[in-house]
Amino acid sequence: MRLKKTKKEALQEIIGKYRKCGEKWPTTSREIAAWAQRNGLYEPERKSVVDQLALEISHAMREEYFTDEQGRRVRKKHAICEMQDIGDGKHKQLTFWVDIEDAKPEEMQGAFQQRRMQVLGDCRQLKTDVDSYNDNNKYDDAIQMCFDFTEDLVELEQPVEYAGLPA
Repeated sequence: MRLKKTKKEALQEIIGKYRKCGEKWPTTSREIAAWAQRNGLYEPERKSVVDQLALEISHAMREEYFTDEQGRRVRKKHAICEMQDIGDGKHKQLTFWVDIEDAKPEEMQGAFQQRRMQVLGDCRQLKTDVDSYNDNNKYDDAIQMCFDFTEDLVELEQPVEYAGLPA
C-alpha cells in the first residue's frame, strides 16, 4: 500500500488548493508557483550540485541547434533512453546523448524512434482530451482535430521569403 504522495501528486494538490482559494483562473504556472511559495505550500528539494548541473546540461543539449549544408535548422544532440540492470532485479532508466554529426545510424534510429513515440503519445492524449471535451462540454460545437500532419509538414517546408518580394 502506497501512502506517500509523488512529487507530481503534491504539485497537483497545490494547484487544487490554488483554485479552491478563488485565485485568478486561467493563470500561469508561474503565478501558481509564487502563490504556493507565499503560502508555504512548497519547499524545494535539495539536489546535489552534480544532479542540478546534469539537469542543466541536458536542457542545454536539447536546445543546441546548427544549420546544415542545405540551410535547415537541425537539433545537434539527441537522447537515447535505455533501461539498465542495477542488480537485485531492479532497473534504472539512463539517458545517453549522441551528436547527430557523428552518431552511428543505429543510435540515430533509436533516438528518432523514441522521439516519434513521444509525438504519438502526445497525439493520443490530445485525441482523448478532444473526444472527452466533445462528449461532455456544455456547448453545442464539437472541436474537429486532424492528426494527419502531411500537409502541415509540406507547408512548413515552404520558403518564408520569396525572390523580389519583401519579407
